[in-house]
Amino acid sequence: MLMRCLLSVSVSLFAVTSIAAAAMPIAENGEPQAIVVVAKDATEAEQYAARELAEVLPQITGATFEITGVTTSAAGRLLVGPDAARLAAADFSTDELGEEGLIIRTVGTDLILAGGRPRGTLYAVYTFLQDTLGCRWWTPDVATIPHKPTLTIPELNIRFVPKLEYREPYWFTAFDADWAARNRCNGARPPLADKHGGRIQYEGFVHTFYGLIPPDRYFEAHPEWFSEIDGQRKHEHAQLCLTNEAMRAELVRNLKARLRKNPQARIASVSQNDWHGNCQCSRCAAVDAEEGGPSGSLLRFVNAVAAEIEPEFPHVAISTLAYQYTRKPPKHVRARPNVIVRLCSIECSFSKPLEDERNAAFRDDIKGWSKMCERLYIWDYTTNFAHYILPHPNLRVLGPNIRFFVEHNVKGIFEQGAYQSPGSEMMELRAWVLARLLWDPSLDANALIDEFLDGYYGPAAPHIRAYLAGIHDAVDTSGDPLGCYSPTDAKFLSLATLSAGWAHLQAAEAAAADKPELLARVQVAQLPVLYAFLREWPRLRAEAKAAEAPWPVTRPKAALFEQWAAIANAAKVTQVREHGGTDVEWLRKELGLAGQ
Repeated sequence: MLMRCLLSVSVSLFAVTSIAAAAMPIAENGEPQAIVVVAKDATEAEQYAARELAEVLPQITGATFEITGVTTSAAGRLLVGPDAARLAAADFSTDELGEEGLIIRTVGTDLILAGGRPRGTLYAVYTFLQDTLGCRWWTPDVATIPHKPTLTIPELNIRFVPKLEYREPYWFTAFDADWAARNRCNGARPPLADKHGGRIQYEGFVHTFYGLIPPDRYFEAHPEWFSEIDGQRKHEHAQLCLTNEAMRAELVRNLKARLRKNPQARIASVSQNDWHGNCQCSRCAAVDAEEGGPSGSLLRFVNAVAAEIEPEFPHVAISTLAYQYTRKPPKHVRARPNVIVRLCSIECSFSKPLEDERNAAFRDDIKGWSKMCERLYIWDYTTNFAHYILPHPNLRVLGPNIRFFVEHNVKGIFEQGAYQSPGSEMMELRAWVLARLLWDPSLDANALIDEFLDGYYGPAAPHIRAYLAGIHDAVDTSGDPLGCYSPTDAKFLSLATLSAGWAHLQAAEAAAADKPELLARVQVAQLPVLYAFLREWPRLRAEAKAAEAPWPVTRPKAALFEQWAAIANAAKVTQVREHGGTDVEWLRKELGLAGQ
């Protein structure tokens, strides 16, 4: 069971008591005034949606709600799923809703909660619980459920189809299946089951060239299948020769065999390895010259694979990357309808929105790809891979960038975050805000951030907010490019900024001192500033001495690390950066504190 903050709030309850004629009673003084109706032959996800509704409503009202099959009862009915919806609206249709679109509509004393299959009805229930009744699932373990023993809802008529077909906030906390479903994420990583309506399932996720054509199996007999670099065929830190038709035929055979073993897959990755080394043979070079760069030979190759896959697997799209050396769109070739291009933003400055001139080159690439690809996806970066636990002030760009993506024909977004460990900088905040924005890019990101801070940190929220504002103002003032491998000595991480941030975080701790659960959350929020002090101790001490400024940390370095380590271990931190083996004890050695 979730740890729930049962707060008596009226968020999004639409002042229900002020609506008379059109209002529908759900509960009165803790007694149910409606029943939950779902067809006996409804899908597993629709039946689960009914159970979720019947489980959460008692938490709000204190009433117990019956779940029944199709009924003609005149009592108030919460009609879950398309079949149940037709009891109130005989002409109810899910046409044009796709797999995830939803309808929430009052009809007399009935409420329709239904949508497309497989996930639309479940999303209708969660949208109703969230947007109308005020439920919030901040993390897998922390929720806000309003308390309303008498609950009446206004007249509702909502139809919503998400703009993005693929939505994945790739943060560790977002991998919980129930959290992902409740926040309407459908990505490949959470283990979303049939009851959740499933997920977007890949065959191979990324960097699959050598998975499909392994060098240890093929290079000795077929070196011509691999990159020619400086006149020699190579496979170490190389790619495939994309104009070699025999290699392509073998890759297609291997991919078909994999797809036959993975019938749930709807996307198959055929994408470059995670390094450079593209083929420079005369045929590949000629194609790239004609197309203006290596994305030309890549997209022609992927198009050919997609054409050969389509007859047997018409439901599968072939996904590839526009990444590093293939980032710029080709001049002529267009992606086939069953090809997905995932454009990667790794070179961007992540403290600036895409509309900023610092990101002009990437912005131009989005515009170019959007004209030549029907299913353009984005691989975006929202963490610091070199230092998961370091202030990373990118919150102000999340909303503007997602809106920019959607405005330029993007159909799916993968927001890569700190995916290996709890405890990363503002992980819970980013995961929740990104989930909300991916579902509805029109939402105000700043309002979402404020809402999360208030709901998750309670009375400590104003101080956390002040800390975040100071860090973001500092990076804006510094002019630093904020990359996804930002260093600990970045200009914005000055003594003045960190000292002010630490003062705000200490105030947050004081505000949460008598609430153990909130205190633990605040202490995790303190880890990044303490990490910066520990990493940059000599530099920051020198800054303090030169400026004759007070030193804000009262403990010696070794004792400060023990404070940091105790919080990190309680939060179950297992990695402080992307590369493996970088746990709390690794950091102790890295800081030269082993044995102290």
